[in-house]
Amino acid sequence: MPPPADIVKVAIEWPGAFPKLMEIDQKKPLSAIIKEVCDGWSLANHDYYALQHADSSNFYITEKNRNEIKNGAILRLTTSPAQNAQQLHERIQSSSMDAKLESLKDLASYSRDVTFAQEFINLDGISLLTQMVESGTERYQKLQKIMKPCFGDMLSFTLTAFVELMDHGIVSWDTFSVAFIKKIASYVNKFAADISILQRSLAILESMVLNSHDLYQKVAQEITIGQLIPHLQGTDQEIQTYTIAVINALFLKAPDDKRQEMANILAQKQLRSIILTHVIRAQRAINNEMAHQLYVLQVLTFNLLEDRMMTKMDPQDQAQRDIIFELRRIAFDAESETNNSSGSIEKRKSMYTRDYKKLGFIIVLENSSREDKHECPFGRSSIELTKMLCEILKVGELPSETCNDFHPMFFTHDKSFEEFFCTCIQLLNKTWKEMRATSEDFNKVMQVVKEQIMRALTTKPSSLDQFKSKLQNLSYTEILKIRQSERMNQEDFQSRPILELKEKIQPEILELIKQQRLNRLVEGTCFRKLNSRRRQDKFWYCRLSPNHKVLHYGDLEESPQGEVPHDSLQDKLPVADIKAVVTGKDCPHMKEKGALKQNKEVLELAFSILYDSNGQLNFIAPDKHEYCVWTDGLNALLGKDMMSDLTRNDLDTLLSMEIKLRLLDLENIQIPDAPPPIPKEPSNYDFVYDCN
Repeated sequence: MPPPADIVKVAIEWPGAFPKLMEIDQKKPLSAIIKEVCDGWSLANHDYYALQHADSSNFYITEKNRNEIKNGAILRLTTSPAQNAQQLHERIQSSSMDAKLESLKDLASYSRDVTFAQEFINLDGISLLTQMVESGTERYQKLQKIMKPCFGDMLSFTLTAFVELMDHGIVSWDTFSVAFIKKIASYVNKFAADISILQRSLAILESMVLNSHDLYQKVAQEITIGQLIPHLQGTDQEIQTYTIAVINALFLKAPDDKRQEMANILAQKQLRSIILTHVIRAQRAINNEMAHQLYVLQVLTFNLLEDRMMTKMDPQDQAQRDIIFELRRIAFDAESETNNSSGSIEKRKSMYTRDYKKLGFIIVLENSSREDKHECPFGRSSIELTKMLCEILKVGELPSETCNDFHPMFFTHDKSFEEFFCTCIQLLNKTWKEMRATSEDFNKVMQVVKEQIMRALTTKPSSLDQFKSKLQNLSYTEILKIRQSERMNQEDFQSRPILELKEKIQPEILELIKQQRLNRLVEGTCFRKLNSRRRQDKFWYCRLSPNHKVLHYGDLEESPQGEVPHDSLQDKLPVADIKAVVTGKDCPHMKEKGALKQNKEVLELAFSILYDSNGQLNFIAPDKHEYCVWTDGLNALLGKDMMSDLTRNDLDTLLSMEIKLRLLDLENIQIPDAPPPIPKEPSNYDFVYDCN
């Protein structure tokens, strides 16, 4: 008979004693369980004790998270969060440098736990840490020369603890003084050689800017782009990532009237060129976080064009008219020079009208003549192409929290949008001629041009020259071939016999897809834990057991290179306990996180497993592919249909391949729409041979 669902078998450790095996009744109050454990070891004052996980996290067990305890878990009896916080609060103020250093190291570790963090913050611990940072340099100034390593470690642990405590969102960022900000800003220069201090200082500056308008203004006064730029010229990609993150934060929170000014400063400091040389073209792979920050910088840079994008042409604006007049002169000056000397004003006006019509400007002058039927209207094309490019680059939209889609070629020119436009307008003119288009075909041409641009961009060309060569290989003829091929894949084999054959083999293909999804779940996936900052990423890993009975999961210090073995994942969830799989807005963590709730991209990657006793396992997939794999696999485990876009695409592809393989012998044979008629029955069956 299986044990009751509310009983969990665990091992509990206590220093200097053998581990105690016991059954925890989840219906009992946690305090009663702790008292029972203390009585077993003859420990008085059970209120001073608590249980915590004995893994690398050391997180405390509370009434809120006790349902996460699994059978076979190893717990540790330890001092309560309140007692631990009180002791560390006193120890970090010790006059002994060794004791101070050790206590700050412990504080940095314990602060990751929200239960401990709340207790330490209740003791006004954040204020104590900020005071230590503000006064620390002066207090130990005389000791720095002889104890510099010790002082650097103390400061590093202090800043780490501060970052971890603030990450829980318990304390508002608006409470910090200018003195503290000045001190953190000074570390960006003073301790540039100390990687850990520099990392945490940059992380704190970024969080200040993103979480408080007042702090943004104070940070912007204390830190200059000139102080940040040198950190991009080193070889540490993590420091480079933190640096670009601070620049992005300052860019994002700058008032509208200050953004262009900041962009000008970045141009003067040659930020783009430095990033291109020391980051994009450095001899190392760009990790996901760096790719995200480059994408954010790309979006924010293009967003500077939003005002120009939203400004309509004003026919009464003489400056704008002069630009168009100059364009007409450049385009038609050669042929008009000979006619300008003679002829009336009316004749010249008529000639100008014809020229503007040819250029495609219909708002400059009224005109009655028609342009050459096959001329590409430059003005109209330019306007519509600009709109299209702004749409492709999502000018005016805020950067996504999860996207990594940056394009190296946009970092190769200071005027990258203008260069992009110049290449694409030449493409448009070329495609217009290849299509032998007239004005009635304008929209068709624009659709083809958009397809050419999008297909070229997906290859992530490293330079504009490479982008041009990709476009050369995507002529109108090539686009027609690609479309024809895709259409054949979609529309081929639509006759009734083929459709019946598809229906017959579809279950077999779906079973193959199901096995692939389950195999991927067995391999497992590393998931990121999203918080208010993307720095110092926390990861966790989840994978399915080979017998498809249990999900193994656990926290990781860093993203793994390859698979993670089952035995290193401490937590388990039996598949039989899963009640449901929910996605998007229905996920508990999407209802809780207000900021994330507004982010469409995060919503599209969120899914949760709901299991017994109101338990939940919340995921944010690294990308859409992993989202589809996991939701499909989990639904397959629960005996439900796999409904993702990936499954539909895989099904279409595999069905098409299987049909083609089965029809190889029928090549060039016409398949009738209806089956042949059944012949009449024979008059007798004398020809039948009885084998018996």
